[in-house]
This record gives sequence, C-alpha cells and structure tokens, in this order.
Amino acid sequence: MKSKDTRRNFLVVTTKGAGVAAAALGAGGSALAKEPKLQKRVITRPGQKMAPKAPYSPAIQLGNLVYVSGQIGMDPATQKLAGTFQDEVRQCLENLKAVVEASGSTMDRVLKCTVFLTDISNFKAMNEIYITYFPSDPPARSTVAVKELVAGAAIEIDCFTYTG
Repeated sequence: MKSKDTRRNFLVVTTKGAGVAAAALGAGGSALAKEPKLQKRVITRPGQKMAPKAPYSPAIQLGNLVYVSGQIGMDPATQKLAGTFQDEVRQCLENLKAVVEASGSTMDRVLKCTVFLTDISNFKAMNEIYITYFPSDPPARSTVAVKELVAGAAIEIDCFTYTG
C-alpha cells in the first residue's frame, strides 16, 4: 500500500509542476490562474547599446533562468577581434562573463555552455583557458566544429545560467 501512496504523491507533485510550466508558457487555465506570470527581461552589459532592429538580445531572463547569446572574442571598446586564438578565447569568455554578471549571476552558476570552434584542432588550447573561468564544478558543455562564425571569429560561446 505504501508504494501506491508514494506514486500518488509523486503524480500530484509532478502535475503541479507541469501546471507551473504550462502557466509559464502561457497555456493558462482557471486552475493555473493563481500562479504568478513570469516576465521576460532583456539583459545587456553595462554601457552596451542595442543596435537598432537587432534580431537578437545579449541575454534573456525568465524567472531565475538566463539564456546568454553567443559571445565572440571581439573587444567591446575597439570592435576588433583579439589577436591570437588564445587572446580571442579569453576575450570571448570575458564577454560572456560580463553578460552573465549583468544578469545578476556569476560564472559559478553557469549550467551549460555551447562552444563553437571553426577549427576543432584548437580544442585543447581552448580548454586550457576555459578551465580558468570554470575551475571547479564546470558546467555541462557541448563543443561543435563549424565552418565559419560571424566577423571571422574563431570561437563563440553561449550559455544558460541562473540568478538568486
């Protein structure tokens, strides 16, 4: 009898969670009307101006989750790519960190990264720098080789993080 009660409790908790998720996605319904409506918020780095009619946001926050767009190794002051591949990786991660921190999060709260490399033979060199930004409990990660990236970049990284 106990396993039946445990399963019933699991189903009740799970369906309540599904209701919250459905409400967050706008599914609505009278039983879900009591759930607070989550608002999405655009995140930018301090001093960063959004390009008119830009088809993307640097990051979007929904509740305590933050989705950070891909960052490349372009210096925000000069709008030029950093020199060597290693310099580009550091600048890419600094740009990512700036957006993560602008959201109220930190690099140790990053949950998942996706790394895009135009040359997969740079994987080891990228990892040597990447680990300095995630020294313990690194986030889940995917690394993908791509033909080319915007502005001739050799690397791009996006991530998911959380606040509070």
